[in-house]
Amino acid sequence: MDKKKDDGARVAVVEAVNLKKIFRDFWRRPKKLAVNDVSFSIRRGEVFGLLGPNGSGKSTTIKMLLGLLRPTVGSVSLFGMKPHDMQARAKLGYMPELSQFHPYLTPRETLRYYAGLFNMPKQKTEERIATLLEKTNMAVAADRPVGEFSKGMARRIGLAQALLNDPDLVILDEPTSGLDPIGRHDVKMLIKDLASAGKTVLLSSHLLAEVEDVCDRVAILSDGRICAEGELSELLEKRGQVRITTGSAYKEQVDTLMREIKANGGEVALDHPSMTLEEYFLETLEREKGKSK
Repeated sequence: MDKKKDDGARVAVVEAVNLKKIFRDFWRRPKKLAVNDVSFSIRRGEVFGLLGPNGSGKSTTIKMLLGLLRPTVGSVSLFGMKPHDMQARAKLGYMPELSQFHPYLTPRETLRYYAGLFNMPKQKTEERIATLLEKTNMAVAADRPVGEFSKGMARRIGLAQALLNDPDLVILDEPTSGLDPIGRHDVKMLIKDLASAGKTVLLSSHLLAEVEDVCDRVAILSDGRICAEGELSELLEKRGQVRITTGSAYKEQVDTLMREIKANGGEVALDHPSMTLEEYFLETLEREKGKSK
């Protein structure tokens, strides 16, 4: 591959430089410093997590990326363009934390409406809608009124709507809010599929276990500042400790190794690998399905 083309693939899809946002009162006096000198970049094909407690500046940062708010200081670029550039917006998909849909429309009708905003051809629209309804497990409820749905089902429609234009950059704000464990698992698999297809995903969530499962890099916000940023593997690695995992057949060798380490003044903690509660939950359901067949 041509080196210039390869370098181009690694150019930042999202670039935030020294972002600062000050909210002012009616008399233009500074009222709240919501974001303070935030900088980060996201490359093509990455899943980037934006984390932080309530009030840390996550939503304000996302709104500046979307062009819904203008930074007081600093700059934002999407695909090398300004957020309000129509070419940049055509490549963007966004699912807000709270999605509002007309209660009397069905998911299929809702997606047709949004497809019309993109001027998508009719045949392409129907094919894309069918694909997304299948991917979000909403095909069986595609012709029921949205007003009958639970919050979790509405979130699935919101995700389908965000992916409708086959965007290169997908911004998801609390995408699994209201979903059951199976729904959360489905969304995580979909995010991984997007990254595998070369899409770029910005994920904002307070569910850290889910972020850990799908994100390549994260930035942690606190009081409007980034207090930690990097690849998850580097941030979470405990470099001062080593874990050895073996089968039960090697118990005697493990005991010998533990005695040698202790004899030299070292400390050893022996434990057993465990799965996450979500893994156990899904495994249990699969096992029960197998029994019922």
